[in-house]
Amino acid sequence: MGRKLLTEHINVEGIDTFEVYRKHGGYRSVEKALKTMSPDEVVEEVKKSGLRGRGGAGFPTGMKWSFLAKPEGVPRYLVCNADESEPGTFKDRQLMSKLPHLLIEGMITSSYALGANTSYIYIRGELLYVLRILEKAIAEAYANGFLGKNILGSGYDLDLHVHPGGGAYICGEETALLESLEGKRGNPRNKPPFPAMQGLYARPTVVNNVESIAAVPVIVNEGGDEYAKIGVGRSTGTKLISACGHLNKPGIYEIELGLPVEEFIYSDEYCGGIWKGRELKAVVAGGSSVPILPKELILKTAAGENRLMTYESLSDGGFVTGTMLGSGGFIAMDETTCIVRNTWNFSRFYHHESCGQCSPCREGTGWMEKVLHRLEHGHGHMEDIDLLVSVAKQIEGNTICPLGEAAAWPVAAAVRHFRHEFEWHVTHAKEAAQPGAVYRPSAVLV
Repeated sequence: MGRKLLTEHINVEGIDTFEVYRKHGGYRSVEKALKTMSPDEVVEEVKKSGLRGRGGAGFPTGMKWSFLAKPEGVPRYLVCNADESEPGTFKDRQLMSKLPHLLIEGMITSSYALGANTSYIYIRGELLYVLRILEKAIAEAYANGFLGKNILGSGYDLDLHVHPGGGAYICGEETALLESLEGKRGNPRNKPPFPAMQGLYARPTVVNNVESIAAVPVIVNEGGDEYAKIGVGRSTGTKLISACGHLNKPGIYEIELGLPVEEFIYSDEYCGGIWKGRELKAVVAGGSSVPILPKELILKTAAGENRLMTYESLSDGGFVTGTMLGSGGFIAMDETTCIVRNTWNFSRFYHHESCGQCSPCREGTGWMEKVLHRLEHGHGHMEDIDLLVSVAKQIEGNTICPLGEAAAWPVAAAVRHFRHEFEWHVTHAKEAAQPGAVYRPSAVLV
């Protein structure tokens, strides 16, 4: 296996306590940053590292930090997006529950770099047990002088708070998160203005994912150039992958970016292949919102090159033959998977989680769910298949936030790559409507 930058000590007994975490090198980045570096120098190291946002968008973290407005006498905020809600993604909760001090250390170092004196961790409401773990670790950090007034005698002050959400997927979108944090309904905001100019309480704000912030201590300790040596091209460092579905060894893996997809799925070091000796059929590589790919396109690009676990390789071919690394929610599906049923299940989720603010998303997600339900339950028509594609196109690019695209892309990709299955649900409606029915390649369309 490759290097473990975040999870090296994750199985050490008591690593969730300040004392044990400190013995294993914890909080060194805070000492280094506050005693030997200026805030701008910390930002520069993050830029050099090439770290890209680990929440899904993949935007360069250092560049995002550099956009933060710094008007005189105006407070700034750092907000950690811990509202992990993407179906298939469960890496952040493990980081927070097993390595809470790593996230807290990252929050302190990052807040110092950004000039924030008050920061927040916005956590998904269902994860109250994780919230308790974080609150205990924050109390330990305060007690040991790493939070509060005049941290380590540096003159830098920081207060850190954990805020639970109400369990809304839409609050994973940064501006909806900020609305919720302010006590309002979690509806996304129009942009511009961007949070870097007017974010929390209309003040300059940076919102980063849990994994992104957890990587900052490693970058500060080792140096941005060293971090950038890991990975391939602009996909630097390591990435946590939430692997689930029909795998022999599902779980959370920290990989070096650049690992071949085939090796990740089939090697004993990682997922150990497809369970029960079955054939791989399809993969959703980055959480439910990214396009699904059939086996032949997830293992190799359309040009025949090995597909790698990088932002660039997975997106090779655009949405015609590629997908996205996204949040790293890697869902493997074997030959017994019904693509229509799976797509309907995803659509039910997005229809339920749409905030309803934008009519293309509010109405379009409902239409896609209804049409997919019709196809799955034996009442569909051939024209329904093109109707799905048409509705998806009318949602895409016409909403305030990306939830519209997150709902549309999986449907469009499923039809693009598995149209024969959708057609089979029309031509063999009675058979397809049976519980557990699955299209087989040997089926003859009539």
